[in-house]
Amino acid sequence: MMNDNYYHNIFGTTVPMLDKIVATALSHGGDYCDLYFENTVYFNLLLKDGAVTSGGCHTDYGVGIRVLKGEKTGYAYSETTEMADMLSAARAASAIAIGGGKTMEYERVADKKYDLYHGINDWRDADSSLILEFLNRLEKEVISRDSRIDKVVARASNSQSDVMMYNSLGELTFDTRPMGSVTVTAVFTSGEQSQTKTASRSFRKGYELIDNQLIVELADDVVKGIDAMFEARRPKGGSMPVVMGAGASGILLHEAMGHAFEADFNRKGQSIFSDKMGSRICMKGINIVDDGTIAFNRGSGNYDDEGVPAQKTYMVSDGILTSYLHDRVSAAWYGIPSTGNGRRESFRYNPIPRMRATYMESGDMSAENIISSVKKGIFVDEFSNGQVQIGEGDFTFFVKSGFMIENGRLTMPVKDINIIGNGPQALADITAVGKDLRIDNGTWTCGKEQSVPVTCGIPTVLVSALTVGGE
Repeated sequence: MMNDNYYHNIFGTTVPMLDKIVATALSHGGDYCDLYFENTVYFNLLLKDGAVTSGGCHTDYGVGIRVLKGEKTGYAYSETTEMADMLSAARAASAIAIGGGKTMEYERVADKKYDLYHGINDWRDADSSLILEFLNRLEKEVISRDSRIDKVVARASNSQSDVMMYNSLGELTFDTRPMGSVTVTAVFTSGEQSQTKTASRSFRKGYELIDNQLIVELADDVVKGIDAMFEARRPKGGSMPVVMGAGASGILLHEAMGHAFEADFNRKGQSIFSDKMGSRICMKGINIVDDGTIAFNRGSGNYDDEGVPAQKTYMVSDGILTSYLHDRVSAAWYGIPSTGNGRRESFRYNPIPRMRATYMESGDMSAENIISSVKKGIFVDEFSNGQVQIGEGDFTFFVKSGFMIENGRLTMPVKDINIIGNGPQALADITAVGKDLRIDNGTWTCGKEQSVPVTCGIPTVLVSALTVGGE
């Protein structure tokens, strides 16, 4: 962990300077002010059919200044940390927040020291030749797995961020956040058919991430299930049981249910769960978690982007809705502590409640027993291109990979189908939960006005009835 001087040197600041900026930002009577300093170095490299087709490195640097007054937010940023520029941004944020109405109370949070990405090799010290050599080995390994592969695209992207946060409560926090991501896409051709498969991994790790084990995992993933993809057909649609496979199908949990637990939607009465706190919303034994404390996880952080320490939050405990996901604003509105979910894309954006690593905990059934309990239905283990209406909870997801279930057995691979339902109803219709929770460590990115890295996961789950859009 770096010390205070490291961050002050990067941004050219001292605590008295920060106090002056805060005082200027509150000059029109705001309830609260915070400063978010960021210095991020990004690097990416793309290898296509053995040749580098794109790559680059750039730095994003600046400070965001937020003033909160009642229900109103004033926000401005500067791409320099020259004192005159920061004071100008502080005055702008202060002016925007004028007239926010009733005062809200903001309280200090108890600091808790985490080191969730310890022992990493800083990406800023990695030679580009090391990354290129890794991508070349990855491409060769993938090609060696299947003679039908006629195109491979491999990408490595990484970043290292130094973040410093300060607020009108006197809280000063720091974090240096790594992120490493690798994605490989293979195009398979058999006769007149082509199929495309992508595999990815992303962690808050340094360049120790790119090793032989990762090459083998990605190569295994990108060829897994390709025979079924060539054989897949479109089944007849209708209402039927749906078994969601462990891991990547947790994206449905994230999209169709997780967003509706974010406190800004509930505070404004826009979520279907706005009046459900303390109510049973699914069967006993179901626990749904949003966790910012998983070491090296893509969605984790020692602090959120408001300087609140990482937490593990049970949104649903034993089937009861027990918590929304809060930033400081919604926490002040509800009169409770923040859950550490205030997140932002960069210093140019205002923080809002966002998920981190969202998953359902394991139940007590085996995946095999869940599948065998279904006479006729669909098994899906990968979704894409979902659409969700937060207020009503209605969703539609395209199934990327799945099988028919007939008399308790997986039979025909399926393609070109949608799963259609309602999030709260689907949650209430879960009748079995597997004991095989798997977190999917792909390059998941959540878009809600701005983009942030997340992860998702789920055990094998049986939903008694969803609409399958087929023939």
